[in-house]
Amino acid sequence: MELKDKTVVVTGGGSGIGRALAERFIAEGARYVLAADLNLDGAKATAEEFGCEAMKADVSREEDVKALIEHVEESAGPIDLFCSNAGIGMGRDLDAPNEEWQKSWDVNVMAHVYAARHLVPRYVARDGGYFLNTSSAAGLLNQIAGAAYGVTKHAAVGFGEWLALTYAHKGIKVSMLCPQAVRTPMTAQGNSSTQAASVDGMMEPETLADAVIEGLRAESFLILPHAEVLEYMRRKTADYDRWIGGMNRLQLRLLGDT
Repeated sequence: MELKDKTVVVTGGGSGIGRALAERFIAEGARYVLAADLNLDGAKATAEEFGCEAMKADVSREEDVKALIEHVEESAGPIDLFCSNAGIGMGRDLDAPNEEWQKSWDVNVMAHVYAARHLVPRYVARDGGYFLNTSSAAGLLNQIAGAAYGVTKHAAVGFGEWLALTYAHKGIKVSMLCPQAVRTPMTAQGNSSTQAASVDGMMEPETLADAVIEGLRAESFLILPHAEVLEYMRRKTADYDRWIGGMNRLQLRLLGDT
């Protein structure tokens, strides 16, 4: 997929990865980009700096995602690429409140479902469209000190797989963006979960955007800005028991006997 002349929506567009994607899509010649965010001031800052539109949206609410899609389709035309990028990191362990688990599910998984529910019929009617869903390397490898995050990011990858295998013959394409640590407001907290994710370093959002452009061009299902992740996946599937042992040792090294 080439971005020139395309209509694009980016959720979580007020900061971090979403902001960098909006900037890069505009630079690639997208005809229209909308940066949506729960933080409207952040979305407006992105819009003002890079020349796109801003809109407030809580992606954990289906009615907000539906309204976002309808607004763009009615005011700017058919959406070519929907980047379901907004995400949250909470729910550290077994003692995390149920509310944190539920919020993680609503934002990290159901937001992708809502976007697909309201865009797939439109995509099918016009013989195709593209979803770029942000998960995480945690969705492939899990997350030390991030129980709800790792679980919901796995579910996001699973939903992306289902979406792709169900609608590929209808011209619908899906890419899952699965980076390790990226310098964003989420990782700025500097907690133990971030320490675990950044063992191979912290990537700048602009560098990640380069990988996204390459992945979209190749129409790859998995977009892995950190090349190490592919090797980690191979080790995991080759010997699950050894991988779990290694992850446990990494946890002990980073966190001690929790």
